[in-house]
Amino acid sequence: MIDLRSVPGGVRFAVRVQPRSSKNQISGEVEGCLKIKLTAPPVEGEANQALIKFLASWLQVPRQDIAIVRGDTSRHKLVEINGVDEQWLRTRLEQL
Repeated sequence: MIDLRSVPGGVRFAVRVQPRSSKNQISGEVEGCLKIKLTAPPVEGEANQALIKFLASWLQVPRQDIAIVRGDTSRHKLVEINGVDEQWLRTRLEQL
């Protein structure tokens, strides 16, 4: 199960990114993190921007409401989504 944490104004959760994949997709859960495969390479922030774009599209929230709080240069990232609550996000995750 993905570990979701409520913060003022939103929700934080851990993501494990696999860059240079054949397509952008959520590939499940690993060690409490949401595992996401991205086609972008891990250079010059391309994978980070691809992650934000992918999450915004999947969750149907504006890109500016998504922030990478920790892990800019790591595959393990802490992501914050503003303007949503934990229950709403958990419902989206259950639809996977």
